[in-house]
Amino acid sequence: MKLSRKVFAASALMLLAGFAFAQEKESSVESEYLNDVDGDIIMTLAESDEYDNKLVAIQYLQAALEDGNTSDAVIQALDRLAGDGLTTQNRTNGRLMNNFPEIRREACKLMAKVPTEHSKNMLISIAVADNEPMVIAAACKSLGEIGINENDEAVDAIAFANRRNQVLNPTSSLALEVLNAFELLADSTENKKTMIDAVARISTDYHYVTPVRQKAYKLLKKLSSSSDSSNKKKSEADAK
Repeated sequence: MKLSRKVFAASALMLLAGFAFAQEKESSVESEYLNDVDGDIIMTLAESDEYDNKLVAIQYLQAALEDGNTSDAVIQALDRLAGDGLTTQNRTNGRLMNNFPEIRREACKLMAKVPTEHSKNMLISIAVADNEPMVIAAACKSLGEIGINENDEAVDAIAFANRRNQVLNPTSSLALEVLNAFELLADSTENKKTMIDAVARISTDYHYVTPVRQKAYKLLKKLSSSSDSSNKKKSEADAK
């Protein structure tokens, strides 16, 4: 009798385990399916020429990324929106129909949630090519947050973007994000000369508001001190 009870108990446990596994598998398959459906919906909205549809796509993307959905469809939609009107242009009778800087800005911000080499490259392309300060500022902000700066390419792109804007249309909000990004990327920057030159120009340009120039001056002192310390250590190492 005792043996029969043990066999019955073991059988019951196996049935429960099998049921739980089946539920988990079904849940996983359902989750993947929903992710694919979400991605397809987002991409359809992103490809629309309507501003409201693109705005809904941004909201979907934010929710998807917060849920950990980084499927190919989601990334493609993010790329599409970040470069909308720039890398992808839809024209009717010569008129650009999908130029929405606010959408590009929000998409650039969301790219920081996908800290990959692909996102970094996309953001660099936008930073150096876009003409809207709000978009460039968002791209620079996300580049700083992602933190990938091999061969100083992120810093060089940010400095180029700000220099171009500084000549054509100096904007304090953009300069502030440039400074914030430089702070985040300073430790990963091999040659700080480009960064120091860019910060120095901001600190002495009276087109920018006083708080921005003051921040630039403080960062300049920090970078100069760091550079002097690095040079001293290098000299000491060479002497040995």
